[in-house]
Amino acid sequence: MGVDYYDVLNVERSATEDDLKKAYRRLAMKWHPDKNPNNKIEAEAKFKQISEAYDVLSDPQKRQIYDQDGEEGLKDAPPPPGSTGSQNGFNSRNAEDIFAEFFGSSPFGFGSAGRSMRFSSDGDNMFRNSSGDGSGSVNMAMKKPPPVESKLPCTLEELYSGSTRKMKISRQVLDANGRLVTETEILTIDIKPGWKKGTKITFQDKGNELPNQLPADLVFVIDEKPHATFKRDGNDLIMSHRVTLAEAIGGTTVDLTTLDNRSLSVPVSDIVSPGYELVVSREGMPITKGTTTGRGDLKIRFEVKFPTKLTGEQRARLKRALGG
Repeated sequence: MGVDYYDVLNVERSATEDDLKKAYRRLAMKWHPDKNPNNKIEAEAKFKQISEAYDVLSDPQKRQIYDQDGEEGLKDAPPPPGSTGSQNGFNSRNAEDIFAEFFGSSPFGFGSAGRSMRFSSDGDNMFRNSSGDGSGSVNMAMKKPPPVESKLPCTLEELYSGSTRKMKISRQVLDANGRLVTETEILTIDIKPGWKKGTKITFQDKGNELPNQLPADLVFVIDEKPHATFKRDGNDLIMSHRVTLAEAIGGTTVDLTTLDNRSLSVPVSDIVSPGYELVVSREGMPITKGTTTGRGDLKIRFEVKFPTKLTGEQRARLKRALGG
């Protein structure tokens, strides 16, 4: 069949006229070359293909031929009466003409002609500005609002092991007739192990659409929920542990459950003084830098619980034991 125009517009084969208009509006705004100055060659190709797909599928006669015989059938079909079709019979409207039908005078501020640039006949300079000099100069009048930021609270377990979140959003979009309607969508956020508070995940153009301006970006900002046992310090984890005076002097073992649900026993053989900190290497948060992976440390900070009362005999024994 050659090019799958339904796939180009990301619509089902049963798509209605409104479905096609909505798909074209969204994709044309995304891939218009003047909105992609740093990726103009790819944008030009995609914009042309999107326009061609809409041109075919929005025309009942062309769509019927395409559904039956594919792209080759369209090339072999005679051009409509009075048209200036190509030699193979397929007459694709200029991409900017279709764009202007949807947006009137161009939403990118290209002047009263309703178009910014046009496809050239030789294909060497696919887009020309309205003056026809091929310079591609553009007056970027259409502004993009500031990003819309929203906090995404995450548990330490999620930031340790990673997780996937499904976020349902509602936003205002322009329908095929230019009216504002409410649209709901499910966004998928893949939280990577080791992400920190303040990490930003950006979904381009997923904010509200308003006439005469580009859609804002939607940004989720990672926030960290408090944990009952651990506190994060960069790539390290910190926990507090209380021991008796006997354990501080005679030794003990700290039993804990890690963020990935492992049981960990940490022997303490040193004498624990108030404020003593024991470092357990590589039991902190994941660290990912390029292809290098590692982990921070776990720091256990001790608090010594002193007895409030001692009998005379206990005091004497303690003095003898400590050589006092």
